[in-house]
Amino acid sequence: MGSKIPRTARLAVIVTMTAALGLAAACGGGAATEPAKNQASGDPASPVTVKFWSWVPNIQKAVDAFNASHPGIKVDLETITAGPDGGYAKMLAGVKAGNAPDVAQVGYDSLPSFLVNGALEDITQYAGDKASTFVDWQWQTGVFGGKVYAIPQASGPMGLYYRKDLFDKWGIEAPKTWDDFAAAAATIRKKDKDAYISTFAANQAPWLISLAQQAGQGWFSTENDAWKVTIDNPDTRRVAEYWQKMLDGKLVKTEADMSNAWYRDLQTGSIVGWIGGSWGDAIIRGNAPKTSGKWAVAPIPQWPGADKFTSASWAGGSSSAVLKGTKHAAEATTFAVWLNSAPESVNILLSAGYGWPSIKDTSQIANLQKDDTVFPFYGGQNIWDVFKEADAAVDSDWRWPPVSDALYASITDNAKAAVQGEGTLVDAFAKTQQAMVEQLKAKGLNVTTGG
Repeated sequence: MGSKIPRTARLAVIVTMTAALGLAAACGGGAATEPAKNQASGDPASPVTVKFWSWVPNIQKAVDAFNASHPGIKVDLETITAGPDGGYAKMLAGVKAGNAPDVAQVGYDSLPSFLVNGALEDITQYAGDKASTFVDWQWQTGVFGGKVYAIPQASGPMGLYYRKDLFDKWGIEAPKTWDDFAAAAATIRKKDKDAYISTFAANQAPWLISLAQQAGQGWFSTENDAWKVTIDNPDTRRVAEYWQKMLDGKLVKTEADMSNAWYRDLQTGSIVGWIGGSWGDAIIRGNAPKTSGKWAVAPIPQWPGADKFTSASWAGGSSSAVLKGTKHAAEATTFAVWLNSAPESVNILLSAGYGWPSIKDTSQIANLQKDDTVFPFYGGQNIWDVFKEADAAVDSDWRWPPVSDALYASITDNAKAAVQGEGTLVDAFAKTQQAMVEQLKAKGLNVTTGG
């Protein structure tokens, strides 16, 4: 994804992306500019084969359910390496070679990169009328210039997982604000010298980005014929200064999350909280089984002065994108819509831990109403109520750049350096802004900055 874009393609991309970011005018509040046709059902006597690539565990069960209920379409699943670990490179190579799948799992954060690389098929005529089915901010991630290119699958709205038994023992209430969170962190350190409220996960770019996303101002937008980069902005600086104080005061641990050491700390009580995505419940349950019944989930802490509840999503989420060159766009779209909206499928995928559903109406999703595996672990709490509120509070104006892979690498490297004393977290975000300016310019795009 690091190649320079030819001038004609560059201009087309800027126009398309600029239109995409003018959502009110281009998309009519979420609807595409063209009406959708009736979705394809295929001919049972001669079924159309749709190739599908994904890395969601156990998604074959959903594929089998679709095939059983749609005899005119046969979906063939190929389980691939996760996108950032090589899956995306394989998809883009397939598009270039003319042998890509018809539909594939693509993260919300990577859709702009796929668009820039000409790897997405316009499916507006087959899906343009489906916007009302999905949560607005998730739907918008697959809409560019009023055209639909992907069907939203799932997100990772953020919440605060915490050891309620220990919080109760220490007389700490679940933090409602970030000031409360810092005060709770200090109390925990006084009560138990080996315990921390959380770790500062410098290894997790999506986590770092979600903290900034929740604070307010976006990082990327388009203006006239240029990309505008505003990572080094007041809201993000406030986040950086906050966590720098937490680090300087040794109120948080600095080990990598989702590491063996972190899993051990969850089990022993050395780490008693985690600001994580909705899918994180399975990680805690799977790696700290002896703590069953001792956890709870609270909404992500809020910044003082906020006029409404705001949240964020870990790396955005994932979509089912129809790839350029498919000969079966209608059938691929039929599958993508069903996969991500049919209650039967969503129940299967939710059980597999794929994230928070992209559909608005979750009343028919049985596991969200009663879950005999999840709820007991969290002391009987229906934790999904927390994440439903969180997903509805994600900013629909947040935009990803067409260089998300470089963004992740830069912010991780710079944050790790700051944790090791090489500058501050404020410096880390400022350096990341400069790196993104250079990355976008290297692609031949016009770039401006702001704060």
